[in-house]
Amino acid sequence: MKDSKIRCAVIGAGRMGRHHVRVYAQNQNADLVGVVDVDPEVCNSIVEEWGGKAYGTVEELLAAGVDAVTIATPTIHHRSAAETLLASKVACLIEKPLAPNVEEARSIADAADASDAVLQVGHIVRYDPVMRAISDISGITPRFIEMDRVSPMTFRSVDVGVVLDMMIHDLDLLLMLTGNEPEEIHANAVCVLGEAEDVCNARLTFPAGDDDIRCVANITASRLALKTERKLRIISEDAYVSADFVARKGTVVRKIANEQQLAELRERLKAGEDLSDLNYLELIEIDELKIEDGDALELQIDDFLSAVREGRRPTIDAHAGFAAVRTAERIVESARLAGARMV
Repeated sequence: MKDSKIRCAVIGAGRMGRHHVRVYAQNQNADLVGVVDVDPEVCNSIVEEWGGKAYGTVEELLAAGVDAVTIATPTIHHRSAAETLLASKVACLIEKPLAPNVEEARSIADAADASDAVLQVGHIVRYDPVMRAISDISGITPRFIEMDRVSPMTFRSVDVGVVLDMMIHDLDLLLMLTGNEPEEIHANAVCVLGEAEDVCNARLTFPAGDDDIRCVANITASRLALKTERKLRIISEDAYVSADFVARKGTVVRKIANEQQLAELRERLKAGEDLSDLNYLELIEIDELKIEDGDALELQIDDFLSAVREGRRPTIDAHAGFAAVRTAERIVESARLAGARMV
């Protein structure tokens, strides 16, 4: 496989599945084998446009021969597809969330460990050029993180609530930025259109680092907003990062005052001195976030195929996906305990 194209397929011909088919068909390192879906008409229309063959079952696809597969079915079907493919040593890229609950996420992770096949979870925001630019910033230890992810209702992914549908993206980012799962969670949620939550806010406290200081995150997700917003703010002692994923822009503010200047400033503040004539902008520098071009899905699939070809651990493995689902489940339970009426 090292020098040949990787035989790829997509299971699930919905909105995200169609995008995966397109990217595989256009990727020079992939050979699109086909698409699996229970609706033959939808399946045939996709392969007519992008190539490959339409299949009705995962077993038919396996018989045709395949190396790597995207699973883009509804979340409730992830486990059955993944366990069948992993048992046959087929690499899997599973759309987020990994599973609808901790039990099924654990089973998928165990199947990946037993198979030793590559399993990557599709937390695509890590590949967003804005997030990649943030990840490249050095010298920031987050003390407070604020995330907002809201949009109008699309009636997609309604098999799960907003926590597993939308907030899961930011939970994955939080676990990556802090390197830990939260030790404490307080949340509340509102169900409006169905029995699952449509709006949720959570406050997460993460374990203290070597400096004995904890990071706190405030995160909001809603699929009942009037417009789409994706925002992230990170605050530390030395820098502040603000990013708008929709506008594809961001700002990095760093303090440039040296320790002597800061010590003098603190003494003057302690003494109650009037500092209204002090120019705050002389104590900091403001830079625009350097964001490169790139399509997040293409970058994600490139990374997935690279992991398959090299036989290496993927960037977002089953255990990372499991941790995000476990955190999501804890948030939903916290909201339920706070009085939210949820299924």
